[in-house]
Amino acid sequence: MADVIRLLLVDDDALVRAGLSMMLDGVGGIAVVGEAGDGREALEAVDAHSPDVVLMDVQMPRVDGLTATKRVRARPHPPEVIMLTTFDTDENILHALRAGASGYLLKDTPPARIAEAVAKVAAGEPMLSPGVTRRLMERTVVQAGAYERARAALAVLTPREHEVAVAVGFGESNAEIAAALSMSVTTVKSHVSSILTKLGLDNRTQIALLAHDADLV
Repeated sequence: MADVIRLLLVDDDALVRAGLSMMLDGVGGIAVVGEAGDGREALEAVDAHSPDVVLMDVQMPRVDGLTATKRVRARPHPPEVIMLTTFDTDENILHALRAGASGYLLKDTPPARIAEAVAKVAAGEPMLSPGVTRRLMERTVVQAGAYERARAALAVLTPREHEVAVAVGFGESNAEIAAALSMSVTTVKSHVSSILTKLGLDNRTQIALLAHDADLV
């Protein structure tokens, strides 16, 4: 059971939840451990089921997915969150990633790719729909003052951590960073963990956004 990925499904459409459960439960070591119909129920379900990953819809009644993601990620030892939605606007994507989501997929994503995304974020790797990252980085306008704040934040890193942060910003995997910087994957993971701690971030995607704000990618 140690290798089982515990998955929580959050969507206000019961048919969508049922379909996702049928497609994902038992695939690639995934076990669907619970469901929720909105963001408020999602918080209760996280406490009840202790999932590793949450598949979260964006637009839901009472508490929307973006607000729920922020609240879930603020909990001690939070699960990873993947936004699964029909809306792929840059604004939604950016808000989701800044709220702490590790992935952003569209609902027409093939089941095998959703399962792959769940496995990746459970292992600490971000996962976005094809083209989302490039489009986001190309179109996102840096907010006033964000450049200075990002540069100041990154200044606390060691030179090696700074190199790793920039590589994460370019979307490189741990293995790719290790090869490029001549270090082991274990060392890369250690640097990433240190960066997250020093900068008070939730995941690699937020490191990438910070590197973008600092105009390093």
